[in-house]
Amino acid sequence: MVFEEFASLLSQICSHSPLAQGRPLVWTIIANPRAGGFAIRSRWKQHRAQLAQCAAKAAKNPPREGMPSQTALRAGGSAGLLGLVLTKGPGSAREITAALLEEAHTAPGLAAGRGQPFHLIITAGGDGTSREVMASLFRASPQERDKFAILRLPLGTGNDGADAWDLDKALDLIIEPSDLARQRALRLRTASGKGPFLAFNILSVGIDAFVTHMTNKTKGRLPGDSYKIWVNIAALFYDLAYKVGSVEVISTDAGGNEVKRFNERLLLLAVGESGRRTYGSRKWILPDDRNVCAIKRTSLFRKLALNGLMNTGGHAGEPEAMIWSAQTVEFRAQYPLLAQMDGETVRLENADFPATIELTEPHIPILRSVTNRCLS
Repeated sequence: MVFEEFASLLSQICSHSPLAQGRPLVWTIIANPRAGGFAIRSRWKQHRAQLAQCAAKAAKNPPREGMPSQTALRAGGSAGLLGLVLTKGPGSAREITAALLEEAHTAPGLAAGRGQPFHLIITAGGDGTSREVMASLFRASPQERDKFAILRLPLGTGNDGADAWDLDKALDLIIEPSDLARQRALRLRTASGKGPFLAFNILSVGIDAFVTHMTNKTKGRLPGDSYKIWVNIAALFYDLAYKVGSVEVISTDAGGNEVKRFNERLLLLAVGESGRRTYGSRKWILPDDRNVCAIKRTSLFRKLALNGLMNTGGHAGEPEAMIWSAQTVEFRAQYPLLAQMDGETVRLENADFPATIELTEPHIPILRSVTNRCLS
C-alpha cells in the first residue's frame, strides 16, 4: 500500500510538471523498498504528507503530455502502471537504468512537431541507489544520455548525494520551472588497472572509508544508527585495523599545474565533486568552496573533537586539517587503504599505487531550480 500511494502521488506531480515543454515527459521512479524513508513509519508519515501537499501544488499547473516508461509498465502491478519500479538488491538500479537506456534507444519515432521524449528518472532511496543510476548514465553514450535527466529524492538513511535534503524541496524541481545542469563525476584510477571507480558526491580514503565498510557489513544487525556507532569505534580502533603511515599526495589544477604536494601520516583524504558537500548524513567535510580535505593523524582526544567539529565544518580552522582545491589528486602509500565512493568501498593494495582521484567533465543531466540551487 505504501508504494502504490507513493507512486500515485508522484505520478500526479509528474503529470502536471512544466519540465521540457513541447516534449512528451516519460517518467520512471526507481525506489529501494528497504530505504528508511519507506521502512521507518514516522519518516513515511512525514513524506506522505509532503507528497500530498506537493501533489496539490502541482495540480495548479496545467496537465501535460506524459506517461510512465515502458520499463516501468513491464514491471507490472498497480505501482508499475504509475511508473514505479522497485529495486531487488545491489545492482538492480543499474539494470533498470540499462533497460531505460535501451528503451530510449529503440523507441519508435514520434509524429512531426511533438519532439523527442524527455526521460526523467526519479530515484527514491539513499546514496547507493542514486549512485548506480548516475554511474549507468555516465557510461552511456552522449546521444543516449542527453535524452535523460535524474532527480534524487532524499528517502534513504544517507542522503548526502540527494538534490535537496528535504523531500518537498526536491519535488519543487518537478513542480516549478527548472533548468538542466550537468554534474561531474569523481573517478578513481589505480596503477594496477583496478577500476576505474566512480563517485558523484565525495570520494574518500582512510578512516571514513573504514567506517563506511563496517557500516555496510553490519547494517541491520546493530541497533540504531550503525554509521554513528562505527564512527566512535573507528576513533578507538582504526589505527589497529589499518596502518596509519605516510601518504604522498600530489594535486594539480585544471591546467595541470601543481597546487599542493606533501607527505604526511593521514587519517583521511576526501575529494568532492565540488565544495560545500557533506557525507555521513550531513557532516560538513567540505564546508566552503574548496573541494579537497586531508586530516593528519592525531590523538584520540583530537579525533573525537574533530569528528564533532565536522558537523558544522569547524574543523576547517584546526591544525590537523588541510583544505584546498584541485582537479586531480594523486596519492601513494606503502600499505593497504580503503577507499569509498558514495557508500561503496574498495580495498587498495600496494600494487594499486599510485592512485589518482580526478574530476571528470560535466556529463550527468540533473535538474536545477532557475531561481535557487538547492544543494551543491
